[in-house]
Amino acid sequence: MLELDSKTVESSELVDQTFAYWFKDQGHVRSPFPEHIQPILRQKATDAFYDWASSLNPKAKDEVNDEIVGEKFEEIIFQTATELVSTEDERITLLYPFLPRKGDMIEKDDCPEGMVMIERELMKDGDHTFLKVKLENKNSKEFWETKFELPA
Repeated sequence: MLELDSKTVESSELVDQTFAYWFKDQGHVRSPFPEHIQPILRQKATDAFYDWASSLNPKAKDEVNDEIVGEKFEEIIFQTATELVSTEDERITLLYPFLPRKGDMIEKDDCPEGMVMIERELMKDGDHTFLKVKLENKNSKEFWETKFELPA
């Protein structure tokens, strides 16, 4: 791994490509990062990544490859973002970026007109984490709730 300085990290291709991917919707992958935190997230995550890379001992630097660097940078981005978001729903989106979000339309067999997700809440039961969701029928305005276990 090359020696880094904070200016080369900030303008590196890795940083630019990673933020370009995660800050914009990419087809079936939606950005989990609210726009209001993106500028400060970019700075704080880049600084934290530089600090991590700078603290590696020489042996570790020799063993670090591009895949490890990329994974660590994404880990730092998500960890930093959880400290910057302002609502529990934004935090849920960061923890589970591929799950449906508030405002999403959900198909339900007995509801052809569809239902909109209006609430999400994380719940713990022992060592298990569940997502409780509340949906509203677009036409009848009736509600439906359920919960499902999330991966560990």
